[in-house]
Amino acid sequence: MWWVQSRRQFTCSECSYQFSVTTGTVFNDTHLPLTTWFMAVLLLVEARKGMSANQIKRTLGVSYKTAWYLCHRIRHAMAQAEKPMLDGKIEMDETYVGGKVRGQGVAVAKAKKEPVLGIRQRNGDLRLFHAEEVTSKSLEKFLRDNVGNDVEVFFTDELPAYRGIARKLGLRHEAVQHGIGDYVRGDAHTNSIESAFSLFKRGLRGSWHKLSAKHLQAYLEEMTFRFNRRKNPNLFVDTLRHMVTAPVLTFEKLTA
Repeated sequence: MWWVQSRRQFTCSECSYQFSVTTGTVFNDTHLPLTTWFMAVLLLVEARKGMSANQIKRTLGVSYKTAWYLCHRIRHAMAQAEKPMLDGKIEMDETYVGGKVRGQGVAVAKAKKEPVLGIRQRNGDLRLFHAEEVTSKSLEKFLRDNVGNDVEVFFTDELPAYRGIARKLGLRHEAVQHGIGDYVRGDAHTNSIESAFSLFKRGLRGSWHKLSAKHLQAYLEEMTFRFNRRKNPNLFVDTLRHMVTAPVLTFEKLTA
């Protein structure tokens, strides 16, 4: 094959197919310089509480639409990363994401928000999932999909569904009762998963400000990807590796 300097493409000498070093990657159909992509990746992976498309726009000097699409393509690549099963001491909890609802009661407020389920291995990885509803069925499915066979103990709050799931799966279960002020009892607590929820919500309030339910899972994937690799000194390079191998997210699919 030979180098076509004017188009910066390679051409196969046997079939005349033209390609470049970005062919088959997320960078293939982009009109942005790779340096712009790399800077966007660096900004996202180094921002502990995330970075908004508006901030990316101002920093990189691109349009908001370009910055928004750029961020979502990076998040899509992050979501493709391998997620090993969690074991050992496991904490599970649920939270609700949305604006404040005042004077209508807890049940009404929760109904107007988006539920997020979370599992965290003590001193280990995190999983967050945007659920349609918090039911025994959805909690059990999320647990089965993310937890391995070597769970030592399953820590939760007092939600009754957790007791039934633990019995069904044969897990040793310990629960704290937040309703009566029981937050830590020996080794039993859900502080680890709640701190992860808190980090995500600080990013929501301080960086993203507002996001749609449709794209909530993408932001959860970004947060967990960065959180699970917080001690990785090569996070930037590893993120680029995921982007090179991830399937391409088209604008049509993103906005469908």
